[in-house]
Amino acid sequence: MSSAFTQFYQSYFVDQVVLTHSHEDHSGNASWFAKQQIPIFCHRLGIEICSEEAPYPLYRQKTWGARKAFPAYPLSQKVSSRQLDWEVIETPGHADDHVALFCRNKGIMFTGDLYVQPHTKIAMDTESIPEIMQSIKKLLTYDFEAMFCSHSGYFPHGKEQLQAKLNYLEDLSGEIMQLYLEGKSVLEIQQLLFPKHYQMIALSNGEWDTLHIVTSIINGNQEKFKKSSV
Repeated sequence: MSSAFTQFYQSYFVDQVVLTHSHEDHSGNASWFAKQQIPIFCHRLGIEICSEEAPYPLYRQKTWGARKAFPAYPLSQKVSSRQLDWEVIETPGHADDHVALFCRNKGIMFTGDLYVQPHTKIAMDTESIPEIMQSIKKLLTYDFEAMFCSHSGYFPHGKEQLQAKLNYLEDLSGEIMQLYLEGKSVLEIQQLLFPKHYQMIALSNGEWDTLHIVTSIINGNQEKFKKSSV
C-alpha cells in the first residue's frame, strides 16, 4: 500500500472491513488492515480466494498490483457500523461471492460492482448476465433511493438507475435470444450487436470480451428452458 493510502486510513478509526466481493480492486489493500488486527468480512465463497496470493491473471496483477493473501471471516446476514445497521444481500452475477449492503433506516444501498454503468458493453468470462439481472431485481424490491456504486460513485436516485440498467439488459437479452432463435451463430450475434472491438479484449487475452455477454445470455436462457420443460 502506498504511503498516501496509509496516511489516509491512519487518520480514521476503522473497526472492521466489509468486502462486497473478493476481486483485487476491492480487496487489494485488505492485507494491510489484517496486519493492523482489523477484522475483514466477506461472503463465505470468497474466504478461500482471499487466502490466496494474487489468484488472478498477470495483466490484472500489473494493473491492480499483486494482492497479498489475508484472512477473512464469513459475513452474517447483518453487520453494524458505529451508528447504522446494514443488511447483507447476496447478489451473484458479477462474482459468485458478491453482496450488496442495505441500510433500511436511511434508505441507502451499496451495490459493489452490480451497477457500474447503465449499458454493459463488455463482460468477464466468469460473469453471468442473467444472474446479474436477477440480483438487480432482488435489490429493486428494497425501499431505497441513495445508491453508492464502487466505480461510478453516488446516485441520489439510485433505484431509477438500477431499473434503467435492468431495462437495458432485458431488451438486450431479448435481442440476443431472437437472433439466436433465428439461427444466428454466437459470433454473428456479437458482430451485429457489438461491432466495436475494445482494447481490453486483447489486453486480457479474452478474459474480458463482448462475446461473453452473448454466450452468458444464451446459456442462461437455455438453462431456464430446461427447467421449465422438466
